[in-house]
Amino acid sequence: MNHWLIAPLLLPLLAGMLILLLVGRRGVQRAVSIGATAGLLPIAILLVCFAGDDQFGVYQLGNWPAPFGIVLVLDRLSALMLLLTAVLALLVVLYAVNGDDKRGRDFHVLFQLQLLGINGAFLTGDLFNLFVFFEILLIASYGLALHGAGPERTKAGLHYVVLNLIGSSLFLIGVGILYAVTGTLNMADLAVKVAASAPENATLLRASALLLLAVFGLKAALLPLHLWLPALYGNAVAPVAALFAIMTKVGVYAILRTYTLIFPADGAIADVGAWLLPLALLTLAVGAVGVLGSQRLRVLVAYLVVVSVGTLMAGIGLFNVGGISAALYYLPHTTLVGAGLFLLADLIARQRGIHGDHFVIGPPLAQPTQLGALFFLGAVAAAGLPPLSGFIGKLLLLRAVAPEQAAWLWGIVLVGSLAALIALSRAGSRIFWKTEGDRAVAGQASLAHLAPTALLLAMSIAMTVFAAPITRYAEATAVQLLTPQQYIAAVLGVQR
Repeated sequence: MNHWLIAPLLLPLLAGMLILLLVGRRGVQRAVSIGATAGLLPIAILLVCFAGDDQFGVYQLGNWPAPFGIVLVLDRLSALMLLLTAVLALLVVLYAVNGDDKRGRDFHVLFQLQLLGINGAFLTGDLFNLFVFFEILLIASYGLALHGAGPERTKAGLHYVVLNLIGSSLFLIGVGILYAVTGTLNMADLAVKVAASAPENATLLRASALLLLAVFGLKAALLPLHLWLPALYGNAVAPVAALFAIMTKVGVYAILRTYTLIFPADGAIADVGAWLLPLALLTLAVGAVGVLGSQRLRVLVAYLVVVSVGTLMAGIGLFNVGGISAALYYLPHTTLVGAGLFLLADLIARQRGIHGDHFVIGPPLAQPTQLGALFFLGAVAAAGLPPLSGFIGKLLLLRAVAPEQAAWLWGIVLVGSLAALIALSRAGSRIFWKTEGDRAVAGQASLAHLAPTALLLAMSIAMTVFAAPITRYAEATAVQLLTPQQYIAAVLGVQR
């Protein structure tokens, strides 16, 4: 079973290398990309089944034992993230092969390298290799962000590159401080050595924890490091923006992993983790303001991603089973629905001609019934209205909060939902109802475009139908994260 742990890395790596050799043969490149991405799905399902029995998978590269060698570690959380990435990536690449992949060079190579970096970040058990996989996914994302060219896309991409270069530098400094204090970068070994560290090292450890929080907060678009996201996601090509829906979740994953394993809430550096809840609520509030002020549909969806980050981090910042399980239920919902809305916004913009996705009066859409139904489904899911999964996730979050924190969290979460409802209602009325002129005839969406979009949005219905088993899995994952001794024993148990 252990050898399957490296498959989510080898498959996109080999596919990317093969696609690179197939220059000028776009049809074959597409087939390889779709085949490799589809292959990740059964592998991810297999790994979820393995981790669902509360087993830990540990893969020692080169057969070097931890903490001396590089290890890949599979638990419930990493398995969940691998499955989410596989589902999202497959639907996105099926949408992209209908023409968007031709708008720039090497789309499929960059797509596969992005998957390599994302999967590696979820599986690595070593903090330095988390940095390495971050750099792989970031380098690929730089190329994807510029896919299709254009001045606005280039401007947003440049800001994104500069900010992440600064973030990478801070990441290295934080990692260097940790290594200087503990002599290790294996996450399980760090958990042991940070807990046993001498009091005189507390200041250095706190500095490292703050630096890592800043870096991961940048990746997750946590306030005040969120300003890059609306411009980048709002101007990226639709399949790229949809794939980037998982990018912020890599930052969320890193925060969740680091502050439950290395710097747990009951540890000596617990005060750093205490910043998460207030930052999350501020992120949610600022995102809600951005949603209300958006003048384009894709920018509105981008701000909904910021709101979702605030909601996720609010659950994680509670550092209890209820809060983390609510966040883990809400995480796949917001990722899949957000990606679906980016694709839907693209389909709408194509049928509105020069008006694009701007909230101005334009011609009637060529497919108002199909796109209107999908928009209604996406709006209900994104706003967190019953009975869909967004409502269930937020309800679980509201139930998890302690009485002394309830007023702030309830108020901001509900106001955020209200802001999303108002903004999406306004967008729907201006795009579908307030029209003038002749019905659009150009840009009519084919089944190949509609199917991936509909499937992504329909995931909210599926998550509602299967809410009970998903919630049980999320609760078991939260318990596993809050008892890191199991993770430590799985990685280091043979040596200790």
